[in-house]
Amino acid sequence: MKLLTVLASATFLTLSLLPAAAQAPSTLRIGLQEDPDMLDPHKARTFVGRIVFKGLCDKLLDITPELKLVPRLATEWSFSADGLTLTMKLRTDAKFHDGDVFNAEAAKANLERARTLPDSLRKSELASVDSIETPDASTIVLKLKRPDATLLAQLTDRAGMMLAPKSLGGDVAAKPVCSGPYKFVERVQNDRIVLERFKEHWEAANYHFDRILYRSIPDTTVRLANLRAGELDMLERLAPTDVKSAQADKSLKVASTANLGYQGITINTNNGDAAKQPMGMDKRVRQALSLSIDRKVLSQVVFEGLYEPMIQPFNPGNPYLSADFPVPARDVAKAKALLKEAGLSKVSVELFVTNNPVDAQLGQVVQAMAQEAGIDVQIRSTEFASQLRDQQQGKFQMSRIGWSGRIDPDGNIHPFVTTKGNQNDGKYSNAEVDRLLDEARTVYDVAERKKRYDAAQKILQDELPIVYLYNQTVFFALRSNIQGFVINPDGMIRLSGLKRS
Repeated sequence: MKLLTVLASATFLTLSLLPAAAQAPSTLRIGLQEDPDMLDPHKARTFVGRIVFKGLCDKLLDITPELKLVPRLATEWSFSADGLTLTMKLRTDAKFHDGDVFNAEAAKANLERARTLPDSLRKSELASVDSIETPDASTIVLKLKRPDATLLAQLTDRAGMMLAPKSLGGDVAAKPVCSGPYKFVERVQNDRIVLERFKEHWEAANYHFDRILYRSIPDTTVRLANLRAGELDMLERLAPTDVKSAQADKSLKVASTANLGYQGITINTNNGDAAKQPMGMDKRVRQALSLSIDRKVLSQVVFEGLYEPMIQPFNPGNPYLSADFPVPARDVAKAKALLKEAGLSKVSVELFVTNNPVDAQLGQVVQAMAQEAGIDVQIRSTEFASQLRDQQQGKFQMSRIGWSGRIDPDGNIHPFVTTKGNQNDGKYSNAEVDRLLDEARTVYDVAERKKRYDAAQKILQDELPIVYLYNQTVFFALRSNIQGFVINPDGMIRLSGLKRS
């Protein structure tokens, strides 16, 4: 009996010491830099949330690494000659995780919720939609108030994600029921999100892991250490300071791409009492802040020079990037002169940053540079979901925040600076900017659209509701035995084709 007990104990000990990969060979473990906000695509706004949605919720359309539109739940689409009707044919073999069939009525229910829910962040993305018709189970027709050059691009992301109609009346975020290749199992706030393979998915054969485990690990050093130890299979946003080390590690591989979006500082100009301070009330103080920052040095110090300095919402190489607004050289003397012109010798302002080492360092560099111009930056740090919540509620003066970007230029500017923009947290408002950006949505010709964006940027570069800093190169690190990863400029992790060799 004693021998059996010893043998049993030894067996248990041996099993407990097996590597995590051996215990769960069909679980893919992904390290995220932040904890996602709510898992409701119509209310969510985080980058990492979009990564989770990639496995959880199918969309009407998607994009390729070349930024071309491709079918998902919509198989084909066409606009009428006047651009006021979008007709989409839908898949007939897709199901929701609750077993219900995906059809035109389900698509309509989702689009109606996305465009009418009081706290939906998709409302401005679908503002052109006037009504939705369903002539048959596999056809949906969107009637538009005006031509909309942005609409198809919107449907490649959260505005085009489909939730089970029966779930729409409940707490979607607590237990999302979607139609993607993986279904929701559990969430432990600030720790993990677990998904399980949906065997009835129309493309199930392309998904090789039984479970996906997303781990929230804000500390970039800890996240990389977990990858090296085999506790993670891959991570998003490898810190630039760790790129060379990871590239030299034979157990890892590194992939990178220029991001579609921007990184900068959003300033509260009009959202509650927090805006009633010099930075929020006087554009000259914002101009002084921008001139106090050496964006090239910022990239070198914090990002090993791997991030492109910028002052526009459009990424390098984007056809809507304007040559009229080059990155300015740092000018401390001019910054001081602007403060003096505003009747100030010194300004104190609070900067909100996320509680990870990279953002902390970035905040400190901005703080040191601004100090030389007479701007005293006080740093406030918290986890990302809380930062976003306070930002939406106007409980901030400045917030170091970025945007992962969209394939259509409208997605990088309209929601953030138009008066009714759903992500205009600083409540900046300028009637001419509204007019130009609303008009740009209706123009299909690139040159003509660019004229509107250039004109809007001329105002925005003067009033600076957002101080743009740099374009982020997105680095992924993964274990060398993970095969099939295809990188995309939107920074999303597509699970299709991923397997462990």
